[in-house]
Parts: sequence; structure tokens; C-alpha cells
Amino acid sequence: MFLHYKIESILPDDRVLEVGPGGSPYFRSDVFLELKFDDKKTSLAQRAFTEEIKTNKPVFYYEGGKFPFKDNEFDYVICSHVIEHVDDIKFFLSELTRVAIKGYIEIPTIYYDYIYNIPEHVNLVFYKNNKLLYLKKDKTALSEFKEVQKAFYKSLFNNYRIKYICVLFFQGFEWHNDIEITEASGIKDIVFNENEINEMLKYKFSDDPEFEITYKKEARGLKQILRKIHYKIGLIIK
Repeated sequence: MFLHYKIESILPDDRVLEVGPGGSPYFRSDVFLELKFDDKKTSLAQRAFTEEIKTNKPVFYYEGGKFPFKDNEFDYVICSHVIEHVDDIKFFLSELTRVAIKGYIEIPTIYYDYIYNIPEHVNLVFYKNNKLLYLKKDKTALSEFKEVQKAFYKSLFNNYRIKYICVLFFQGFEWHNDIEITEASGIKDIVFNENEINEMLKYKFSDDPEFEITYKKEARGLKQILRKIHYKIGLIIK
């Protein structure tokens, strides 16, 4: 989880479920739900090559489908970097809203998958205008860039990151009572517009000159990548 500061609505007495915590569960979670896998290799890849969860709190493993909990059994549910892995995304979200009345969702954007193209991600997801949009990755031409993306993907195993600009790569939002979801018509629906991108990339780090220089170099590099994405889908960034 990268944007945990966006979790604001957990009350002191709330019972919190976390779905798919991987090896880094959120400290406030009381109960965990994990998908059961047939082999350790798949399990390792699905949790982004992190360690298995280690906790004294209850951990439930299920086969997929309906969650093994009653309606409104929890007050809050956290689901961070999970729905991009899920085949039936609408049913999965209906289960989140069934077992709790509010929660938090965090997702990677298409900008992250354009660079790294994580094999376990089957959905491209984007949060826009209080609505969750999704597009099946196999409906896009993203796989055509696999040979280019391979170098970036391998860099993840050396702890390399394009730092300081993760605001473009991840989104997080809280929901209450329901989650509106729509299948996107194409990539144009799941990208930031020109003004949003320019606003994100103009941030200055005047208190740390060396940090600012590093940021500017990486920001320029990312902007070139964004231009390529938007050129492919008919948008232009100045």
C-alpha cells in the first residue's frame, strides 16, 4: 500500500477486514482474507514476491467466489492492489460491499502497467469522477510492448523504482455503501487528462536542490513515456 494516508474513515471500534494483504498487512486490520493457490510459485507471484503474511490475527483462505463472511460482518474493508488481479471484477466488488458498509481501494494505473506490465495484472483500472473504470488488459495492445517492458519489470527485483512521481502510478479512494463500476470503452477512458498530468509533474522540491534535480530528470523521462502512450491513443501532451 502506497497511499495509506487516504484511509480516514476507520473509527476506533470498527472491525476491519483486509482482502489480499500479501506480506504487508495494514496495522489497523483485524481479520485477513487471502486466496488459496495450488502452488507456491503462483502464490508468490500473486503477492508481488513478498513474504507470506505473518500475524497473530485471524487469516482466512478461500477458493475464490463468495467471501466466507456474513453480510455486513465488518465495518470497514481494505482492498489494496488486488482488483487488478481479479477475473470477475464486478462480482468481487459486490462482495466487498456485501461484507462491509465502507472501505478503501488502492489500484495501480495504466501508467504503472505500461512500464512494468505485471503478468499477474489482468485488469487495467482507473478511478475517475467517483467511478471505478476497468478494461481487460487482453483487450489492449499493451502486450505488444512486452519486450520493452521486460527490462523495467526485471528492475523491480533490484528494488529500483521511478521515485517521487508515484502519484501517476497509483490511486486510492474510500467508498461508502456502494462502488460504482463501469467497463471502459478504451484506453482514453483510463488516463489522466493533459491538465492533470501537467499539474502532477510541476511539483517543486526547493528545500532540497539535489532532490529537485533528480526529480526533474525523472519527471522529464516519465513525460516522454506519457507522450508515447497518449500518441498511441490520439492524445497530445505539451
